[in-house]
Amino acid sequence: MCGKEVKVENQVGLHARPATFFIQKANEFKSSIWVEKEERRVNAKSLLGVLSLGIVGGTNIRIIADGSDEEEAVSSLVELVKSGFAE
Repeated sequence: MCGKEVKVENQVGLHARPATFFIQKANEFKSSIWVEKEERRVNAKSLLGVLSLGIVGGTNIRIIADGSDEEEAVSSLVELVKSGFAE
């Protein structure tokens, strides 16, 4: 299991469009992937789950993966979040 904390840099956070990019990227990996905000953990491959966290700009989240490509999955998703989803 591998995990890393990252700050959501874009102003609007993970609303529908960035969340869709995030989920598409998460689905490229075989590993199980979760997003944690405070005490809540949701499936990173679920749009409803990710949106339900209400992640706004400036929020710290933790991306956790478990599986054969877990390190690559976490690194890739952290980079996507750091990029601000190209917004």
